Amino acid sequence: MTRAPEQRPVQAGSEDAGETGTGRHEQDLRALFGRSTAVFASLAGPAHMVEAANAAFFAAIGGAERARTGVPIGQLMPELVEQGFIRLLDRVYRTGEPHTGHNARVLLGTGSAAREAFFDFTYEPRSDAGGNIVGVRVIGVETTQVIQAQRLTAEHRALLEQIARQAPLHQTLEGMARVIEDLAPEEVLVSVLLADPDGRHLRHGAAPSLPDFYNEAIDGIATGDGVGSCGTAAHRRRPVIVTDIATDPYWEAFRDLADRARLAACWSTPILAADGSLLGTFAMYHRAPRAPQEADLALARVFADTAALAIERHRAEEARVAAEAKEEAVRDDLAFLLEASTALGADLDYTQTLQRLSGVCVPRLAPLCAVDVVEAGRVRRIATSGPTPAEEALLASHIPVYDAHDDAVARVLATGMSEVARRVPTGPGPWHDLAVTGYLCVPLLDRGRTFATLTLLTTGEDVFDGHTVALTEELARRAASAALNARQYTHRVDLARDLQAGLLLPDLPDIPGADVATYYHPAGEGLDIGGDFYDVFRLADGRWAFMLGDVCGRGAGAATTTALVRHTARAVAPLLPDPRAVVTAINQALLNRHGSHGTGFVTLVYGQLAATADGLDVELVRAGHTLPFVVDARGGVRAVESPGSLLGITPDPHLVPHRLRLAAHESLLLYTDGITEARGTDGEQFGEERLARALGDAPRRPGAVALLEQLTRAVHAFTAGQDNDDDQAALALTATLPHDTTAGTTP
Repeated sequence: MTRAPEQRPVQAGSEDAGETGTGRHEQDLRALFGRSTAVFASLAGPAHMVEAANAAFFAAIGGAERARTGVPIGQLMPELVEQGFIRLLDRVYRTGEPHTGHNARVLLGTGSAAREAFFDFTYEPRSDAGGNIVGVRVIGVETTQVIQAQRLTAEHRALLEQIARQAPLHQTLEGMARVIEDLAPEEVLVSVLLADPDGRHLRHGAAPSLPDFYNEAIDGIATGDGVGSCGTAAHRRRPVIVTDIATDPYWEAFRDLADRARLAACWSTPILAADGSLLGTFAMYHRAPRAPQEADLALARVFADTAALAIERHRAEEARVAAEAKEEAVRDDLAFLLEASTALGADLDYTQTLQRLSGVCVPRLAPLCAVDVVEAGRVRRIATSGPTPAEEALLASHIPVYDAHDDAVARVLATGMSEVARRVPTGPGPWHDLAVTGYLCVPLLDRGRTFATLTLLTTGEDVFDGHTVALTEELARRAASAALNARQYTHRVDLARDLQAGLLLPDLPDIPGADVATYYHPAGEGLDIGGDFYDVFRLADGRWAFMLGDVCGRGAGAATTTALVRHTARAVAPLLPDPRAVVTAINQALLNRHGSHGTGFVTLVYGQLAATADGLDVELVRAGHTLPFVVDARGGVRAVESPGSLLGITPDPHLVPHRLRLAAHESLLLYTDGITEARGTDGEQFGEERLARALGDAPRRPGAVALLEQLTRAVHAFTAGQDNDDDQAALALTATLPHDTTAGTTP
């Protein structure tokens, strides 16, 4: 298809380049509304012979061809007969009564040369000295331009209201074109072309009366000097008038097109924004060669300004809609990333995190997805997602080769750079069976090293644009962070558990005459090494040592202090005479420790026991710890009052030994404050009273295990299963009969 031109300008020259703004607007209004022109003619006798008339009269009725006197007006202007004006002259002549008309419509001329005009006029009788009527005097003012301007103003106001209501741009421009075409005194065809954002091309906007082939041909013409009237007007940013397309050199490339459309003249006015940028062009075409009058140029400027207002409003609305769409897209992306991040962080498990990554990508980013990790120099496909289980399984069956040069996953693992293509991946794979048409492979990085890849696969016509690539890379960055955090979390939990296990007894010893049980539950998720500890070990002469304590703080410092207390006790207990001396030695060891090994205080219950024929003899020292409880065989519960101060604070702590005897089936319970300070849903602490009631509710003659089970059930019910804020530990010692060899176990 031949692309049509924009008409070549012959310079309009009617607009003063320095006259803009309000001054030009007022000039345009004067040109549109015109100036009132008085016409005068003196008619004689019943034939209404033209005796005299002013030049304005002859100009109004047809110009030089009718500038004659001594001719009856009906002969000079035969068109007046059928319109009834001669009858009005006859009546004034006969009756002597004047006649006045307001905005009377008159068709002047005949045939194709006829024009519509409007007049305010008066027919007055002329009398001689004797009072006899000898003729009629015609006095009038032509109001044609005023009437047309008023109609044009009304239509213009309607267009402005359309613009204010934000009517569609095409509707507004087409309405404007039809208004001008309908109101113009001569046939005119209006066209509006819209400039591309860069101002280099013009696109079809509205041209209701131009033929479709013409509009299609000029749609997209370039702006430039000599490219028809419109292309040149757009380039020069000023009106370009071509009065005769057949001879104008700017129309050389489009002359045949214009001839087919029966176009002979074209006047084009650029449509400019408030900042002077190009919005388009406003063109008025004519069927015959014609030069514009001042009113024509004013009309073009007024409606070019109106079109500018409509186009700017349209562009502003488009910009607003685009901004809202962009903002909505950004919100959607952020919501997706937030949802994906939440899903990726739901499980602190390395493998499950990467498996969830595959799930969040489908179908939001692509119909198919695979996640591969590097383990021991080999690639393992850890997750796949697709529309059906069969497609997922097919994709999972393909395992990339770590060092293959023709595999996208291998290349991304080697380079650490994303790879995107609108084609089937290179290398072997189930690409045909999955109908793959493109791929995007993105690395997951750990301090610059690629440890996994995320591969998205498209099917059909979909392609990966820059937005999808950027969104996928951001998702991969978050997934890498979540996976590494999960792996670090797993390693940290394992390390904490290993260290904690090393600080606690792997198995409880069998103590003749005693049933021993312990309970330990770390706070939260067990990431940090707790400060609660216990120990039971053999001494000479059939005696046994036991302890339960709590180190202030958590982590490595607490572990160091726990180890110091336990190892000091085990080292000095065989050498010292009683529990008080052992605890004093522990206190001194705490005071002597290096500052880097912790400075926290310690609470402790340390004791020694020996089996007797009817029970256990116990001697203990309580150093700032929670009160031990004794549970008798009948379910009675009492606290063991034994004063003592914290360890690791002063060189001479106040320590008072306490001796007691546990008869058969009586128990001694030691516990840490994590149990009594456990909080219920209302924030209240479990406390010593509830602890005592829980012990009293235990079955009669409970063993050490049953006693701890009763206690832990009560705490769990009180807290409604909520995670505790502090470690919980307990040690139960129950005296047994000589023949009872039941061994304690940890509940």
